[in-house]
Amino acid sequence: MTKLRYLAVAAAVALLPIAVPAPAQAAARPNIVVFMTDDQNLSTLRVMNSVRTLLTQQGVTYANNFVSYPLCCPSRATYLTGQYPHNHGVMGNSPPDGGYYKLRGGETLPVWLSRSGYQTAHIGKYLNGYGTRDPLEVPPGWGEWYGAIDPSTYRMWGYTLNENGVLHTYGQDNVEDPALYQTDVYRAKAVNYINRKAPAPEPFFLSVATLAPHVEGGFAAGNGDRNPRPAPRHRGAFAGEALPKPPSYNELDVSDKPAHIRALPLINAASEARILKTYRSQLESLLAVDEAVAAVVNALQANGELANTLFVFTSDNGWMQGEHRIPNGKVHAYEESIRVPLILRGPGVPANTTRTSASSNVDLAPTALDAADAVAGITVDGRSLIPASATRNLLVETGPRTDGSRWYAAVRSPRFLYVEYSTGERELYDLMSDPFQLRSRHADPAYATAMAALATELHRLQACSGNC
Repeated sequence: MTKLRYLAVAAAVALLPIAVPAPAQAAARPNIVVFMTDDQNLSTLRVMNSVRTLLTQQGVTYANNFVSYPLCCPSRATYLTGQYPHNHGVMGNSPPDGGYYKLRGGETLPVWLSRSGYQTAHIGKYLNGYGTRDPLEVPPGWGEWYGAIDPSTYRMWGYTLNENGVLHTYGQDNVEDPALYQTDVYRAKAVNYINRKAPAPEPFFLSVATLAPHVEGGFAAGNGDRNPRPAPRHRGAFAGEALPKPPSYNELDVSDKPAHIRALPLINAASEARILKTYRSQLESLLAVDEAVAAVVNALQANGELANTLFVFTSDNGWMQGEHRIPNGKVHAYEESIRVPLILRGPGVPANTTRTSASSNVDLAPTALDAADAVAGITVDGRSLIPASATRNLLVETGPRTDGSRWYAAVRSPRFLYVEYSTGERELYDLMSDPFQLRSRHADPAYATAMAALATELHRLQACSGNC
């Protein structure tokens, strides 16, 4: 898809008195809005009515979208760089392998868009560890900055934002003030930004990152039984919701799985109650996110910018909730952990369309650059999703790691998931016949040829750099 810059029009003096048609007006470069949730299981999209109505029905849903490392900080580093973790170097949420200060922040998406003439702003969560050394720091490339300071990022009340070099704390952790609910404050800031910037001739890039539906960290006792805490108006909205139980839930036979999965106990009644409570809380917390998406879309519409805005909705990673006996969390190579929502709406994006070709968060930066007609300052590994992309294999990697912890590298092909662990263990799932990953075929002679080919492809991807 061709992107047009503003055209410089040269005046010409006609020697003969004939009519000369006026040159066609160039299309303006689109605004870009990226809305990123935290730890969102793909199945929870079903409760987000505004996302379905305003984005899904008006844009493209990527049905096979995955993350390169299903953990907050490495995944967000991939979003910002368009690189796989082995190239951007952020291999964890904290030092020595990861964290905010591991990212080479001078060459990231906001820097590239700013260089090309975009106004830029970020609201909400950034990379894990941001603000722990200097809470007044504004990362490169951001013209306006409303970044959540860790560890307060993980509280729906009592969180602190660096607002363009000035710290503001919103409420108290043990006082649920409806006016200061984190998602709602982010929504108001996003709408305010659009109202201020939409009239300007320069396009803008707005990044909004909510905590929801991530569980909160260590909030004070006495706040009831919800974690994450929903907005007070949504509390109890899913009090009667049943827990999804796919065939992989509380898997009885895990003898085909690696040792760390085999060591997990079966989920008992008490554990299931905790999983259910978290699930209901996450659903309720997403209702405010859904309202925020609607508010941003409505603000774009009111300012006459919706038709010329590329809107991206996604999450940094998925979430496990009892599959293969895993009661909670991400990081694992299983589908619920690595598969995340991705919906695009905007110029050149067909409405009410589903694409089944593989996509990844490694493609987010290249897609934004393509829309903006901008250039990266580093070699990117992903590709633009604006034109329909061909089916390809994707890399998922969590190492090597210097802290000595277990890690894996995996290739997700259209049919298979193949995983190699640092322990020497392997997993191979034929997703065509086993979509719930109940039986690993790594020791099955009938799959030996396929596994050898996947191993070769995995090792190629682990070393790739550029258009992987």
